[in-house]
Amino acid sequence: MTKKKIIIIGGGAAGFFCAANLDGNKFDVIILEQNSDVLQKVKISGGGRCNVAHACFDPKELVQFYPRGNKELLSVFHKFQPVDTMEWFEQRNVPVKIENDNRIFPESNSSQTIINAMVEEVSNKNFQTHTKSVVLEIVQKEHQYLITTSTNSYLADYVVYTTGSSPKSLKMVQGLGHKIVEPVPSLFTFNIKNDTLKDLMGTSFPYAEVSIPQLKMDESGPMLITHWGLSGPAILKLSAWKARELADLKYNFEIIVNFLGIDSETAEETFKTFRQDHPKKTIGSSKIFDVTTRFWHRILWLSKVDLDKNISNISGQELLKILQHLCENKMKVNGKSTYKDEFVTAGGIDLKEIDFKTMKSKVLSNFYIAGEVLNIDAVTGGFNFQACWSEAWLIAQDLNLST
Repeated sequence: MTKKKIIIIGGGAAGFFCAANLDGNKFDVIILEQNSDVLQKVKISGGGRCNVAHACFDPKELVQFYPRGNKELLSVFHKFQPVDTMEWFEQRNVPVKIENDNRIFPESNSSQTIINAMVEEVSNKNFQTHTKSVVLEIVQKEHQYLITTSTNSYLADYVVYTTGSSPKSLKMVQGLGHKIVEPVPSLFTFNIKNDTLKDLMGTSFPYAEVSIPQLKMDESGPMLITHWGLSGPAILKLSAWKARELADLKYNFEIIVNFLGIDSETAEETFKTFRQDHPKKTIGSSKIFDVTTRFWHRILWLSKVDLDKNISNISGQELLKILQHLCENKMKVNGKSTYKDEFVTAGGIDLKEIDFKTMKSKVLSNFYIAGEVLNIDAVTGGFNFQACWSEAWLIAQDLNLST
């Protein structure tokens, strides 16, 4: 029996996972990757540890982490979800662990073990990987596709398109008849110049609340002061959910930050209780809230309160100012910085043009699409990879069952 030829365009998470699940007796598979290395995003994910998935095992709950694609992914996750991802890697001698924040990592704490498992699986099936292969053109020829790269040309019975969200790859698939939702950045830090944050990069807050009054949106979670402004889950979630609206605002807007994650009344009670218990302490040496000493001193400086002042002598007006800076701190955001190297976009191929039972294109025959090239994205925490694994697995199942 002549093997059918599959060309997978894009050697990232979705492309490789699809190949790793294809039937080697049935198909000849070539993965085309434009870079000199495959699985580059997998390598750098989670600070080089690879946040492979998230421990959320109810598809209905899982889709809540996807600002775009949540309806479509429900059926996908019913067929392949994080527990299946864990099993898949564990069966290939890559044990995984669930951390306190529910993120799933390999026990090795190295993304290389995740990469090796997929590369080995693909290699065992005698599938080929061609790096430095930039696809220049895809032409439909009756029941096949002619794919021309910078170095070669290939005929394929099936194409699996997992290119990521580069403008060039979106333009190419648009040329084949697909509708594109204009991509905008998601998952980015907020650029802020404000005295509250100045020279305090690296200062973190275990639980903060951030709101964008203009968009009637708020989020909470850990937060971090960076060189540019604010980052961490609380900020990144806002940037993902409001990616399109923030692009429309050209990344100029106001936020209100609550560094304590508790309301002013509760914070006031906490302060007064502490003052009652430690009346002789100076305000500067008082550890009242869960913030660093440097940050606490910055708040006192902004509130024009002398560090050496006795806590008993803090006036009602001074306390009000301290609480305002801690719980209702208004800041102007002016621009964004992309979150590390894990660049994620909102936008891509219109989801109405995909059959989510199989990940087949409704526009092109024998053409499958998965990964970031679709108008699907998630908040940080392993969710973007999970969408890739699940979609790729569906494609492999559909192809394996094809005659």
